[in-house]
Amino acid sequence: MALIKPFCGVRYNPALVSELSQVVTQPYDRISPTMRDRYLQQHPYNFVRLILGGPTSPSSSTNPYVHVADLYRHWLRAGILIRDPEPSFYVYHQTFQSPGGATVRRRALIAALELTSFEEGIVLPHERTLSAPKEDRLQLFRATQVSFEPVFLLYPDRANYVDALLDAAVEGRVPDVETYETFEHGVCHQMWILRDPIVIERVQSEMAPKRNLIIADGHHRYETALNYRAEMRAVFPDAPPEVWYNYALVALVSLDDPGLTILPTHRLVHSYSRLTSAELEAAAVPYFTVEPLLRREQVMSALRAMREKGSVFGFVARDRQSIWTLRDTQVMAKLLPNCHAVWRELDVVVLHQLVLEQLMGLSADSVARQENLRYLRDAEEGIQAVQRGEAQFLFLLNPTRVDQVRACAEAGEKMPQKSTDFYPKMVSGLVWMELS
Repeated sequence: MALIKPFCGVRYNPALVSELSQVVTQPYDRISPTMRDRYLQQHPYNFVRLILGGPTSPSSSTNPYVHVADLYRHWLRAGILIRDPEPSFYVYHQTFQSPGGATVRRRALIAALELTSFEEGIVLPHERTLSAPKEDRLQLFRATQVSFEPVFLLYPDRANYVDALLDAAVEGRVPDVETYETFEHGVCHQMWILRDPIVIERVQSEMAPKRNLIIADGHHRYETALNYRAEMRAVFPDAPPEVWYNYALVALVSLDDPGLTILPTHRLVHSYSRLTSAELEAAAVPYFTVEPLLRREQVMSALRAMREKGSVFGFVARDRQSIWTLRDTQVMAKLLPNCHAVWRELDVVVLHQLVLEQLMGLSADSVARQENLRYLRDAEEGIQAVQRGEAQFLFLLNPTRVDQVRACAEAGEKMPQKSTDFYPKMVSGLVWMELS
């Protein structure tokens, strides 16, 4: 069963932090050092101090996770943070412009979800994870006993019945929270606190029989929650099932929500000298139709126009640009005979397995460590890096489709890292859950 529960969320006290836009942030794993510095300058109580905190002095010997725990308790005592007095669901809407220019809204429910292992089939991953981020988040869990950021989960609901229940519950109500975030500043975030026991029970009943809830963002956080639960169960074997470390903080979005949007994540290759651009294109010709383009500005429009033609991506080097289209899917079937067809034909899989590893000679481990690779949302940023000579090649991709994410998760196939970029991100700092 997908067991969800209301919880007593912790939030910023509006009496002391009236402008939430100065304290909310992107998820921790999206925050670059430059972004962190900007957040720190914005407000002394910015949420980045809790999710990417640490001693303010580089010479301090204080454990950074203990420092966050001390800061968190101080903010609670000082009234900067408040606990909601009753267990609640939190209805969360994000209104933004789609890549096509239309104004759309994505609806979510923030709740506590009972943790289950992936083998149980209730929650499914779709991307691989790395050990270092999980260890980092586990240290934060141990020190603070707080789940600061929700795992973004997609759930099946073709009729969007859950959203209909939640829409009716908040219709006509002024949001309890409305704000914008600094780096995705075109997104309006609204949140309503829902305490109606009848609505809560109906939503719980509707969610209970669901399976195949897919992690959209937050794989490391979910696996960390499982690891933390295992540790706590070892220490407290007789604890009742209601204890909060048996639950994960989640933001649930219907797979059929019309506002569900995925952006492409492009690959920028740097510090690479094994093949020139001409040699790489020549090596690609047995597997791809390579179509030269006169101008770099043509690549993205050509790529979008050809997205229905199978595996296709754009290639940009300092002296050339082209569109590559896979000639025959049997190439991937021979390369990866034991993998599901829907997985091996993904653009990102073709790029990683056939181009980066087979043609270019980059190992899977070096790709995972990003030794020669940067992931970019902004195509123009990558084009400029190539033109300046800071990188050798840029591979431009179309976004992965939602139906591909669903199919891969249900088939048990994990995509390469950064296969999906769900837009917008679930903002951090609206509400969070204590585990003690």
